[in-house]
Amino acid sequence: ASDMFPSIRLNKVFRQASKSMIITNAHAIINGEPPDFSIKNSDCFFLKRTSRADVSRTVTELVSERLPAAYKFDPIRDIQVLCPSRKGDTGTGALNERLSELLNPPEFGKAEYKTEKASLRVGDKVIQTRNNYDVAWTSVDGKQGSGVFNGDIGILQSIDRATGILCVRFGDKIALYSSTDADDLDKAFAVTVHKSQGSEYNCVIIPTVGIPPQLMFRNLLYTGVTRAKKLLVLVGTEQSVARMAENDRKTLRYTALPALLCQKER
Repeated sequence: ASDMFPSIRLNKVFRQASKSMIITNAHAIINGEPPDFSIKNSDCFFLKRTSRADVSRTVTELVSERLPAAYKFDPIRDIQVLCPSRKGDTGTGALNERLSELLNPPEFGKAEYKTEKASLRVGDKVIQTRNNYDVAWTSVDGKQGSGVFNGDIGILQSIDRATGILCVRFGDKIALYSSTDADDLDKAFAVTVHKSQGSEYNCVIIPTVGIPPQLMFRNLLYTGVTRAKKLLVLVGTEQSVARMAENDRKTLRYTALPALLCQKER
């Protein structure tokens, strides 16, 4: 802003194909404009729902039935629900419980384990909630190491009731969790947009109703939208999406630094 230093602004998104409406809408959002959902048969859809109950119901139907049937997506490995908040009917807590019951229901003989954050069962999609450099892992090619990190998502493969050891697969690595380390795991059928930073998914679904006012800002919407590689679905109201795209107050910096830099030069 001071024009005192050479600078470069990054303004292109390379994650998706150049003709993707995900890219077009990402640029619109970063410019403070509401995304355009008028293009039919694109990779970007909006489903209007006004109540939290309807949004929750639609999101769970999309994950468990509609998108796997229409696009052959694996509901656990390909589809990721990204919520602005953890609380309420459209937050990660409630949606994880509903999706867990639909996608990985309890069965006789299927082991479960209760942590501080959730009750996990074999087959659940799980997320690491903080960096832990001590968790040991073995890769599929036999390499060994340690360390799992905040935001890593995997599948809970087994629970040894006798030893309390949980086995979680993260991509090509199998990590072993003690009962103490397992308290860092939470369900991940739905995760917060914040936790998704740095990741990407074939299909992203974002509920946009029931968002706390302090989370309705542009960067959060932009981050969620740009996590999608092949398909993006927003569920909620146009007003909430437009309000988020317009609100950049969180990124504003009220500072005299540009003026001070110019004075220093003079």
